[in-house]
Amino acid sequence: MKADYYEVLGVDRASDSDVIKKAYRKLAMQHHPDKNPGDKTSENKFKQAAEAYEVLSNPDKKANYDRFGHAGAGMGGFSSGFQDVGDIFDSFGDIFGDFFGGGGRRRTRDKNAPRRGSDLKYYLEIDLIDVLNGVTTEITYDTEDDCNKCSGSGAKEGSQPTTCSTCGGSGQVIRSQGFFQVAATCSSCAGAGTIIKDKCSSCHGKGRGSESRVKSVTVPAGVDSGTQLRVTGEGDSGYKGGPKGDLYVELGVKPDKCFQRQGQHLVSPLSISYLQALLGSEVSVEGLEGAEELCIKKGTKDGELIHLKEKGLPSLRNSRRGDHIFEVTIDIPKKLAKKEEELLREIAQLKGDQVSEKKGFFS
Repeated sequence: MKADYYEVLGVDRASDSDVIKKAYRKLAMQHHPDKNPGDKTSENKFKQAAEAYEVLSNPDKKANYDRFGHAGAGMGGFSSGFQDVGDIFDSFGDIFGDFFGGGGRRRTRDKNAPRRGSDLKYYLEIDLIDVLNGVTTEITYDTEDDCNKCSGSGAKEGSQPTTCSTCGGSGQVIRSQGFFQVAATCSSCAGAGTIIKDKCSSCHGKGRGSESRVKSVTVPAGVDSGTQLRVTGEGDSGYKGGPKGDLYVELGVKPDKCFQRQGQHLVSPLSISYLQALLGSEVSVEGLEGAEELCIKKGTKDGELIHLKEKGLPSLRNSRRGDHIFEVTIDIPKKLAKKEEELLREIAQLKGDQVSEKKGFFS
């Protein structure tokens, strides 16, 4: 289970953007890879802090996260974390520049090398009946892809980006600070390594564009809220010909007014008369698949649980279904017909029970 983003950064939910940014800067400095070489624990905390900041620094993602948790942060699709440390420097280089004097560390990877696209998340709500039978549904979400007009170069048709003369194409300028050798983002090319003089009219030099994608997703029977389905190769397109990321569909099961879910079991209230409780009965009840017959045994007590075996929900791990459980409430009338009261008084006399002599039941 993922840690709470607020706990990761050590801030509360009422914190404003400045407090959140300050907390992230502090953690990023503490766990920066250059200060903790070879320390996987620090590297993981560095990535975890960046993921938390990515969501909490974005007003829309933060609002969804506050309402729905980790599933809400992904509504409509978003980049779930970072592929490597280099991605963090790419995204938040300006923040690192504030206290490291630059982008944070020298990049060792080739910016023009193929790189995998980002993973995406999509939150999908399903009905309880879909948990029983499974369902196939179409979802629509936004992805990032190379611009069709310039094929990802960012340059106007017939032109090409030129190598930045300031950084020689590396995207960064190396500086020495004490024991550290840090790399400041090149101010001339903003870290791109190239200069685009004539920008593409479609993507305005970004080289990437957004497109809407429709995908058919099959949800198996037995899922629960929080279950994630991985759809390989349906995330953002890769960079420079790299592979696509994956799509993670996180499921939420809508509450049902008739049935309360408890794992594989379903629970429903059942009101019966005192005579049915005393004498037993066969009653028709509403099940997930329609009407069912339920046997009420003689002497059933208020609050007793009656099971309809294997009329609940399946599991992802096995084929056996849970039970549909009915919680009994016995309806005791406040008023009785004259004949009904006379008969009950006769029964009380036969049993030797002392009852009120007043007229009217429960007076």
